[in-house]
Amino acid sequence: MGHPGDWRATGRNPKGGLSALKYTWLLFDADDTLLDFPKAEADALRWALEQSGLPFRPEFFDLYARYNQQVWGEFERGEVTSQELRIKRFRLFFDELGIPADPQAVSPLYLRNLALGADLLPGALDVIEKLKGRCHLALITNGLADVQRPRLARSPLRDSFEKIFISEELGVAKPSPAYFEIVFREIGQPPKSSVLIIGDSLTSDIKGGLDYGIDTCWYNPKRKATDLPVTYQVSHLQELPPLLGC
Repeated sequence: MGHPGDWRATGRNPKGGLSALKYTWLLFDADDTLLDFPKAEADALRWALEQSGLPFRPEFFDLYARYNQQVWGEFERGEVTSQELRIKRFRLFFDELGIPADPQAVSPLYLRNLALGADLLPGALDVIEKLKGRCHLALITNGLADVQRPRLARSPLRDSFEKIFISEELGVAKPSPAYFEIVFREIGQPPKSSVLIIGDSLTSDIKGGLDYGIDTCWYNPKRKATDLPVTYQVSHLQELPPLLGC
């Protein structure tokens, strides 16, 4: 595989998009693909700790983010429930810091603040506006309904997607094929060859797409390497419209 961004690596035809391929449905991941999750997460953590009368230092964020990612991985593998996820990440975080805080009291404050974080990544709105009307758009996210629904309602993208799929509401998470079975049923069972998933996560978005047999586009802004057979990869969201021939 070539370097990320190279058209030979991404499958892009330099003379004008993917003339041989036509996607009628684009399945977009939300966090870290369109929505700026690190900013929302950092703001929510700081506000939740301050509202709880607990200390906050900038270095706390990396520690919490590590535990959050760890527990979300467990959730994606079916090892914890969404309710357990809400508490476990804070329990691990407070235990390591030695802070005598109640995770069950802090978690709701964090989630309430996280639901306010609707900032987009650079280029996201412009890209979605260019694609909207050219093909069907659906949002597929591993998330908590009481966080993702308010965030999306506050976002400029709120009217851009025909369907929104949130793992907590579906009872199953990406990368499970059962997640994609529900998605495909709800969007009318299109041919798999006509559907493309776009996301930043190799473990949920790309693995989920590969396991289900649909084309994948890895949003890879840090130009990381992977051995997974991704169909395309882009390092900037603005690469998507020309990649798709729009």
